[in-house]
Amino acid sequence: MKLRSSQRWAACTLGLLLLWNVQVFAQSSNLVTAPRASDVKVKPAAIAPVLLNDLVTEALEQNPEIKAMQRSFDMMRARIPQFKALPEPMLSYGYAGNAPLPPFDIQKGDPASARTLSFTQELPFPGKLAIKGKMATVAAEAEWWNYEQVRLNVVAEVKDAYYDLYYIHKAMETITKNKELLEKFAKIAEASYSVGKGIQQDVLKAQVEVSKLVDQLTVLEQRKQTAEARLNSLLFREPETPVGRPEEVKPREFTYSLTDLREMALTNFPTLKAQRRRIDREQYGVELAKKDFYPDFNVGVTYFNRPGLPEMYAVNVGVKIPLYFWQKQRPAVAEATASAATEKQRLENATTLLFFRIKDRYLAATTAQRLVKLYGTTIIPQSSLSLESAISAYEVGKVDFLTLLDNLVTLLNYELSYYEQLSNEEKAIAALEPFVGINLRP
Repeated sequence: MKLRSSQRWAACTLGLLLLWNVQVFAQSSNLVTAPRASDVKVKPAAIAPVLLNDLVTEALEQNPEIKAMQRSFDMMRARIPQFKALPEPMLSYGYAGNAPLPPFDIQKGDPASARTLSFTQELPFPGKLAIKGKMATVAAEAEWWNYEQVRLNVVAEVKDAYYDLYYIHKAMETITKNKELLEKFAKIAEASYSVGKGIQQDVLKAQVEVSKLVDQLTVLEQRKQTAEARLNSLLFREPETPVGRPEEVKPREFTYSLTDLREMALTNFPTLKAQRRRIDREQYGVELAKKDFYPDFNVGVTYFNRPGLPEMYAVNVGVKIPLYFWQKQRPAVAEATASAATEKQRLENATTLLFFRIKDRYLAATTAQRLVKLYGTTIIPQSSLSLESAISAYEVGKVDFLTLLDNLVTLLNYELSYYEQLSNEEKAIAALEPFVGINLRP
């Protein structure tokens, strides 16, 4: 009689807690309708969750890697006018006289004795400076797209850490609720065993399951601290800075096809844009190497100061002859051509790797989406019904305590899998965003 009373009390307790657990899960996954006004209870004000958009904004403003890439672009942009400028002119002073040491006396009336002041300017062959300016411009553009890629990568990392933290919080919350429930049943099993109406195996099994949940909570706590430290590093905070609890994540449809993602990536992927600019730079390099077959010029003006004689001026023009073109200019053209071909192959490789990564993340996202729907609409409701049936059977003595416990643990594992797959879906979509260059979750 005592055993039957313990069973009924345990079944009622489990039934009430199970009903509350399932209702909370269903509300969090959009599987139930809104509660009635009579069911609404006033709850104390909760701490506002940390919003993903706020973290992304802070990362874009504070992340050191983004700032470093910004300065790198500024550096490349500052090179453009330098490459377009003429070589520095040469200003020289000379003396011709009969004294090899200061004060360098000049012989008056001697036409060969004079002080000279010369100005010389080197003039590259027309078009060379323009090509160098274009090379510097496209190199700066490539660095800009590298900067954009880093920004997108940092945002994706923030989202990945955020959704990882979300799963950890939901897992700890779910395990804690079930741990409290199992502890109650462990006490029930102990009470039944103490009066000789239960078996020791029930007590030990309940205690083992409680210990397993404690072990899971310990691991999750370590993962939680790691995820928070990772977020703080991306936001350039101290590692121990409190992050807060992520906001609730609802299942959402992912409507993009694999073809859509590939087309967007070919147009928007910053790494491809940067690589195309590198190809342009190398093509300009080929043009510049061919221009080196033409001579550069040198012009100068010299002023002669001759005491006792009229002042005299001289103008000179020099031409740099590419006399050894088979050793310099021809190999330079071959080098530039090979470099351009190398960058084209790198573009092909980057495109192939891009398509692989997109498909990999796309499959991860769509698979997780299907599993979220499967867990939320089929497996968890079925497991809940199975547990309810086990509770009813346990109440009338048709199933033993271990069967009841097994149903409870099964439901817990499915709930954890649901939140894990929900997190995996969002993380996979976040990983796609740096490839397509847009926010896939507006």
